Amino acid sequence: MLHRTIALALLLATPALAQPAAAPATAIAENPDVLAAQRLFSAWLEGQIAYRGLPGVAVGVVHDQQLLWSKGFGFADIASKKPMTADTPFRIASNSKLFAAIAILQLREAGKLRLDDPVSKYLPWFTMKPAGPDDGPITIEQLLSHSSGLQREAGDHWASFDFPTEAELIKLMPDRQAAFPPQTRWKYSNLAFAVAGLVVEKVTGKRWADYVTANITTPLGMTATSIDKQDPGLATPYASRTPNGTRRILPFMDARGMAAATGMTSNVNDLAKFISAQLRTSGPNVLTAGSWREALRVRSVDETWESGSGLGFDHARVKGRTFVGHGGGYPGNTTMTRVQLNDKVGVVVLTNTNDSNPGDIANQLLATVGDAVAKAAKPKLTPLWDDTWARFAGRYRSPYDDGVVQVVLLNKQLVLLSDNGPAAETKVMLEPLGDGRFKLMAPTGGGPVGETVWFEEKDGKVTRMYMGDGWSERVNND
Repeated sequence: MLHRTIALALLLATPALAQPAAAPATAIAENPDVLAAQRLFSAWLEGQIAYRGLPGVAVGVVHDQQLLWSKGFGFADIASKKPMTADTPFRIASNSKLFAAIAILQLREAGKLRLDDPVSKYLPWFTMKPAGPDDGPITIEQLLSHSSGLQREAGDHWASFDFPTEAELIKLMPDRQAAFPPQTRWKYSNLAFAVAGLVVEKVTGKRWADYVTANITTPLGMTATSIDKQDPGLATPYASRTPNGTRRILPFMDARGMAAATGMTSNVNDLAKFISAQLRTSGPNVLTAGSWREALRVRSVDETWESGSGLGFDHARVKGRTFVGHGGGYPGNTTMTRVQLNDKVGVVVLTNTNDSNPGDIANQLLATVGDAVAKAAKPKLTPLWDDTWARFAGRYRSPYDDGVVQVVLLNKQLVLLSDNGPAAETKVMLEPLGDGRFKLMAPTGGGPVGETVWFEEKDGKVTRMYMGDGWSERVNND
């Protein structure tokens, strides 16, 4: 069946390369192309601020464990002309959900709950009306992946600015009715994350803010991050610009019982540390590597299949690439964190108004500075190749269905190409491991991708190609 998988895989092959150490952070930050990209992005954003009358924006670009660049644009407070900086705190709104997911996963690691546990196991008052008669219980995982079907909100708090307390959340739950049965579709829900925060409180016996501070933000060194505290340094929150060009200043609001969904405050420097935690593969962290993979894996997708959620973390497809992170909107603050995991590049965008479109700013930051950082961080590779491997090129027939796969010699690179493949560019690479052994590499996972490929030789001639646990016979081995 491998040749069928190969026929579906689209990958432009390049010579197999040795893997040297990545470029140091200082070299990346001082790379001329990175510096040029910073100037380009800065010019663009300064134009946006001037043309759209935005108060201020703070941004940061992270590569792996380093905040490589940060800058404030405009003002944290217009009246006093207080400049925006990477230290300016903002209400990060729904980026708070990421911390809720981490808290739940920490408790799962400690054996105190399971993701497939019904929420009602921990919160007996969680008795809202189901969407249908045979829905089944809502689980903790469904809360975190926006697949619970719960209503989006817990009342009119975005209009009244009066967020419910925990006691009020408990009281209103019997009158709530789910919009959809669980696992029906992706449906964003602040209410679901408020409930997840109350699960954490019930299991730990600690207040939400106390648990997150002790177990997530303090271990990560996020000293400027808090929950529902009226930090005197907060960026002044401005409403959207009216047709006459004015902006109303909005009040500070305590998220109360909705804190796990939207109540946190942070700045660029602290959120850069949070992004680095997502990219860390060894050393101290707030989650094990396995739990990070679970949090960042897609669990549910929107109807367009262009966006969706892991556990807390949102996923977005932008120009054919997948990014994880979250956006946030609070009265007078809109925010975005976005990470490209393969490149180990992430960005933070924090703004102090509601019409800034931080997602668009994040995309421009990634397309300029982010791309330049990714290229500068990519190590210079040297080809790993043995000219004698050319003998493996040829045709191999599978005993499964007589399908033929060709091993084709390119420029110091072997690729596989199915005889019934749709196009010449349809290639799967054999990545050298040494001693005539290779790793099968392809963008699809249906065949033995990631497994070893090796060749059997008898009397100086190649007779078989082994791929994982299967094999194919050499054809016309004259």
